Amino acid sequence: MNHSSVEIKNLALADYELWLHLWQNYLTFYETSLPMSTTDTTWHNLLDSNVAIYGFGAWQDGTLVGITHVVLHPSTWTNNGCCYLQDLYVNESIRGQGIGRALIEYVYDFATQKGCNHVYWKTQESNADARQLYDKIASLTDMVQYRKNL
Repeated sequence: MNHSSVEIKNLALADYELWLHLWQNYLTFYETSLPMSTTDTTWHNLLDSNVAIYGFGAWQDGTLVGITHVVLHPSTWTNNGCCYLQDLYVNESIRGQGIGRALIEYVYDFATQKGCNHVYWKTQESNADARQLYDKIASLTDMVQYRKNL
């Protein structure tokens, strides 16, 4: 795919309905749902310059076709911060055309500009299609995630 046909930029207030559609598709992909209050908080945080959460959209021919959300945070292992790529979704009808890669590379550039030491993310072990891309552009770690919901 020619990346010049995709424009990646910060999500803006006017993008809400388009973002919401992709966000809901993303949640469906992961077979989950969230209360609308959580979705509303997420959207507001993406737009709030006082919160270290950022949202970017991939636009193709004037249509929002992909989204990513990142969280910047400090680290005890480096003097620089880290960038957590928390969410990444590309419209199913155009997967495999390089849009996911373009979004991740945009995040790499953004994190570099913000002085981050690294970008990291997680995915389901069974997400084979995404993992084929991730294996090409990042290193798989041997870390195992544990979680306790509160």
